[in-house]
Amino acid sequence: MAKLKVNFTFPDNIVPRPVIWELGQKFPVITNIRKAEVRDDFGWVMLELEGEEGEIDLSLDWVRSTGVQVDLVSGDVVAG
Repeated sequence: MAKLKVNFTFPDNIVPRPVIWELGQKFPVITNIRKAEVRDDFGWVMLELEGEEGEIDLSLDWVRSTGVQVDLVSGDVVAG
């Protein structure tokens, strides 16, 4: 199993959509939210994804297709 730390940035039109929940329904990937800030007009979430590397890659491609920006995170997610 692979682990990957990522940051999702949501524009205002996507904030209401449950993208992380959908990711977990569509792909065999475990999501672990570590930090987040969500407002009506903007949101970001730092999370860890765990699963097979190919499934994580597919899930991130799908997340990008929804309009969410995906960035890789290095270092300790909890520490910042």
